[in-house]
Amino acid sequence: MTNNNNFSSISTSSRSLHVQVARSIARRILSGELAQGSIVPNEMTLCSQFGVSRTALREAIKLLTSKGLLESRPKIGTKVVNRAYWNFLDPQMIEWMDGLSDSKVFCSQFLGLRRAVEPEACALAAVNATPEQRNELSKTFEQMVKITKNFNQEAWTEVDLSFHRLIFNSTNNDFYLPFGNILTTMFKTFIIHSSKDGDVCLNEHRLIYEAIMAGKSKEAREASQDHLQSGKHRLPDEPLSVPVTAAVN
Repeated sequence: MTNNNNFSSISTSSRSLHVQVARSIARRILSGELAQGSIVPNEMTLCSQFGVSRTALREAIKLLTSKGLLESRPKIGTKVVNRAYWNFLDPQMIEWMDGLSDSKVFCSQFLGLRRAVEPEACALAAVNATPEQRNELSKTFEQMVKITKNFNQEAWTEVDLSFHRLIFNSTNNDFYLPFGNILTTMFKTFIIHSSKDGDVCLNEHRLIYEAIMAGKSKEAREASQDHLQSGKHRLPDEPLSVPVTAAVN
C-alpha cells in the first residue's frame, strides 16, 4: 500500500477537534498506510495539514499514545508502535476500525474471541443470574421469537445484542462485564453479517436461554459452544486472519 503522509484539513463539527485529528491518524495506522515503526510527520507539518492548533494536535497525539498506537521519543519524533501493543478492545479504537477490514475477516476473528469467553459466561450466568436478570432475559427472548415471525434485521440486531449483553451482565463477574458493554460495535457488525439472510439460529439461542433459566451451567456452556460454530454464522471453518503490515526497523 502506498504510504501517503498528507492529511486533509479537519472540518468543524460537533466532535472535538483533537478527536477528529486522532481518528484521522488512527485510521491511517490501522489500515497500514502509516506502517508500524514509521515516523509520523512533525508537529508543524501536521498542524498545517489538519488546520489545527498545536494544542489540539498534542491532545490528539496524547490520545493515540494512550491507545498504544503512537510513542514519542526525544530526537526521533513520534513513532507508530508495533501492532502487538495496540489496544484493540478500546471502544473508541473499535469505532475507528469500522469499515477498514473485510467483514468476513473481522467476524472470523471476533468469533474466535467469543468462543474463548462466551461459553463460560453462559455457564456463569446460569448459576449467578439474579431473578431480575432472568426475568429480563425471558422478556428479551420472547422479543427474539416475535421478530423471527416477521423478520426485520435491524430489530433482530438490537434484540440479539441485548440478549448477549444480558448474559455477560448476568455472570455478575466484574471481569466479564466489559464484553457486554464495550464490544457493542463488534457485536453489531457480527450480528448483521450473521443474520444477513434471515438465519438467526433461534433454536440455538433457545437452548442457551433455557439452560440459563434452569440454572444448568454445563448445558448452557455446551449450548453456547454449539451456537458459536463458524458454519452457523456464514463463516468458513478455517479462521481468517488480517494481513499484517511488517514493522519498519
